[in-house]
Amino acid sequence: MIALTNISFQYQNSDFCLKLNELSIKSGTKTAVIGPSGFGKTTFLNLISGIYLPQHGSIVVQNKTVNELSDSERRTFRLINFGFVFQDFKLLDYLTVMDNILLPCRINGVLQLSAKMKQNARKISSLLQIEDKLRKYPEKLSQGERQRVAICRALLNDPPIILADEPTGNLDPENKNRIMRILFDYVNEKKSTLITVTHDHELLKGFDRIIDFKDIYQVS
Repeated sequence: MIALTNISFQYQNSDFCLKLNELSIKSGTKTAVIGPSGFGKTTFLNLISGIYLPQHGSIVVQNKTVNELSDSERRTFRLINFGFVFQDFKLLDYLTVMDNILLPCRINGVLQLSAKMKQNARKISSLLQIEDKLRKYPEKLSQGERQRVAICRALLNDPPIILADEPTGNLDPENKNRIMRILFDYVNEKKSTLITVTHDHELLKGFDRIIDFKDIYQVS
């Protein structure tokens, strides 16, 4: 269960303020978050994962109050519990595709760079049809291929929660539908929770729940 209560978040030196009275998301569900640009949907994902901290309120994930954890505790908690597909991929140009996928294992000691982890990386890359790109560098990849690398990295350690920020935004229709089928099959098999920010309303039929941000919170 993910629960946000009486949330207020404001960027420093900005007029933007996200306020959210109450929102809960059940474990094992697939939730799509929609709404106009600038309404704080990406900020919402960053708050859930503890990348950002609210000025007021509480965020409870996996029975932990995330905003009460220390910086190091949040990093460890995030590595264990979240797979994050960033909108801008966040790939490192000086690392190969394989090393980018395995990057969570190099951040700290909580995830071990084991043979099983490497095997999982190859398995997921095969599912996403980039197994022939593992020795290449990101600059040699198309935007769609980079997106698939980011998704591989997010699924690497079988996280209980996947946060995806426009995961199909750089894909053609055929790959877009295939990627979503893979994500849906993954969360169904693992009984994981998927929260996806998307502007693509064609994808919404596959989700258990749709949250329209403009209906549930205030921006001031």
